[in-house]
Amino acid sequence: MASRTPPHRRAAARIIHTLAIVLALTAIHAAPATEEAHPMKTITGRFDVQMTPQGEASPDTGAATYRLDKRYHGPLDAAAAGTMLGHVTATKGSAGYVAIERVTGTLDGRKGSFVLQHSGLMDRGAKQLEIRVVPDSADGELVGLRGRMEIRIESGGAHYYDFEYALRDE
Repeated sequence: MASRTPPHRRAAARIIHTLAIVLALTAIHAAPATEEAHPMKTITGRFDVQMTPQGEASPDTGAATYRLDKRYHGPLDAAAAGTMLGHVTATKGSAGYVAIERVTGTLDGRKGSFVLQHSGLMDRGAKQLEIRVVPDSADGELVGLRGRMEIRIESGGAHYYDFEYALRDE
């Protein structure tokens, strides 16, 4: 059965529908991030990490899984456990990884836990890393925590974090 709506009206309806979707997505992306609504605080400290392989790399993807055990020192005084999935290519300096870790301890004296999500790439040595607090993952005195972390590895192999965060009640 043929549609009774003229073709030009169907086309106009599709255009209006598409524009509505684009505008809705633009509004979502243009809206300030939740973490920007509260003043951000930055802390720095050192951390230790142990990565334990969890079997062989997948023959299908070449990806390997690791258990992460971390100990954060300084204003973030916490232990963390997580899982990392990584792939190193045949090209020197190119690799990728994703990880999830639960951090449990104190953040500037507040007790609780939260989850960090990692996404990292190396493109022939050029590094790109994003580590963010998973929204609504915090508990205890850290409920409402938002933030992002950067990692630095200094000469000699010492690991440091720079953690920019906000709490809903601050």
